[in-house]
Amino acid sequence: MSESTIVLGGRKKSRFLDEIKEILPAGNLDLCLTCGACSSGCPATGLENMDPRKFLRMCALGMDEEVKNSSWAWMCTMCQRCIYVCPMQIDIPQLIFNTRASWPREERPKGIRGSCDLALKNDTGGAMGTTEEDFEFVVNDVLEEYRENQPEFAEMEAPIDKEGAEFFLNQNSREPVTEPDEMVPLWKILHLAGANWTYGSKGWAGENYCLFLADNDAWKHLVQVATDQTHKLGCKTYLNTE
Repeated sequence: MSESTIVLGGRKKSRFLDEIKEILPAGNLDLCLTCGACSSGCPATGLENMDPRKFLRMCALGMDEEVKNSSWAWMCTMCQRCIYVCPMQIDIPQLIFNTRASWPREERPKGIRGSCDLALKNDTGGAMGTTEEDFEFVVNDVLEEYRENQPEFAEMEAPIDKEGAEFFLNQNSREPVTEPDEMVPLWKILHLAGANWTYGSKGWAGENYCLFLADNDAWKHLVQVATDQTHKLGCKTYLNTE
């Protein structure tokens, strides 16, 4: 072999890709065309000098440590736009999720971790740690105020644990605590539409920070609580406001 010969190193084996292939055997992870469609609509493209296409190629090339040490995985919104525009339907968000899960829990972003932990404090699932009693008090207090001040909505309801309702409504958990008036516009829409709906005293929080934390057991628990309450009340439709 001459001194001028260029020897290319062998491709490293990516444990992330192997893990995802076990979860999503039809995920088409080896079919990337490097077209860049995923990056074109990604709100996190350019942050930390990273984008979905680059992230996927780094995983495919076995650059697991570089991927793991990049904070870009925590900037992804998990919106799945990359999947919708990808001609091969490659599931990049699943790669993101596994990257997040590879971090020790105590090293994951403090804000997301704290919101997840608060949501687990009780069965409301609220990221503010709101109890069932506090939520019921706020809802009833705000409802009474609007009934009195706006006669055209004197018959408006905001029921909690109403059995047999068509819709089980969830709610961003920050609104009852910091912006309770923000709950009212949706109540008005449902009232004017004649919808039969209810909140649940359990599982009413709409967001799931444990999912974004990549804490499988925790996010599954929150979903299960909401699902169980929906079935308990006999509601037909889970109405997701988030």
